[in-house]
Amino acid sequence: MASKKKKRALITGINGQDGSYLAEFLLGENYEVFGIMRRLSVPNVENISHLVDRVKIYDGDLLDESSIVRAIQDCRPDELYNLAAQSFVKSSWHQPIFTGEATAMGVIRVLEAIRNTKPDIKFYQASSSEMYGEVEETPQTETTRFHPRSPYGVAKVFGHWTTVNYRESFDIFACSGILFNHESPRRGLEFITRKITYGVACIAEGIKTSPAVNEEKESLVKNGKIKLGNLDARRDWGYAKDYVEAMWLMLQQKKPDDYVIATGENHSIKEFVQEAFKCVGVTNWQKYVQIDKRFFRPAEVEVLQGSCAKAKRVLGWKPKTKFKELVEIMVKADIDKLRNK
Repeated sequence: MASKKKKRALITGINGQDGSYLAEFLLGENYEVFGIMRRLSVPNVENISHLVDRVKIYDGDLLDESSIVRAIQDCRPDELYNLAAQSFVKSSWHQPIFTGEATAMGVIRVLEAIRNTKPDIKFYQASSSEMYGEVEETPQTETTRFHPRSPYGVAKVFGHWTTVNYRESFDIFACSGILFNHESPRRGLEFITRKITYGVACIAEGIKTSPAVNEEKESLVKNGKIKLGNLDARRDWGYAKDYVEAMWLMLQQKKPDDYVIATGENHSIKEFVQEAFKCVGVTNWQKYVQIDKRFFRPAEVEVLQGSCAKAKRVLGWKPKTKFKELVEIMVKADIDKLRNK
């Protein structure tokens, strides 16, 4: 009896946090996995270093539709997960045009490549809770009005509605996952959660000033302090490893649709800081934190909290990892990294 043909999946941004966890998940589901990765002078493959012999990587860029077409033509995927983007909110204020080209127009380029090359591909678009911005109701659902508060949020709204339009206009199986903040030890050091956990790890290990690693080439820890912005902003934080399963489940349904993926809770950045320091036995965390106005947003998003009721009902998905557990996972991982170095 002939063995069942393996499904094939193509992931843009496979070397990112979500891309690496999704690749692991799909390999566990017996997929053939392919990835598109933007070529850099120094390759950024840390998140997928343990997978390089199990996946095939294509050089490509969301600014270059021809590279996407070539990858599709070569691997002929059943599913395509578009996880690549300029995904850092702060950078979107410094690079609004690039953010629009990559995060907004990049979605059209991928969908056009699908429509003109292999229109039976099932497509997943990574939408974002940042689309809600200045929220008009809490919790936010699939029908909550969008009011983005950054170029990144605006670009994600464009990509989201583009996905809906291609689904309705060209009968493409296209889904958007509106994922609320999801973190992990693979999160980039420029993001607030990882900045906190890495900083706490440095302080716990007696490192007064860390190497210059963030987007502005500054030390994340300087003179024994972590520089942070608005500690009162509240977010719905989940574990990225849990969330990639929801992406996959969306493409296994009979009909394409859009889903909010969230925990249903919100916690302030101050709470995240407190929990991170608790992991290393420090209660007087204020001693190690310095507020820096440079890290405040031009237009703040105060509260984000999602309802994943639809995902629970239709997909059978729910978050597995609690807030305190997530913080502990990240702090321990950063301590281990520092010790291993």
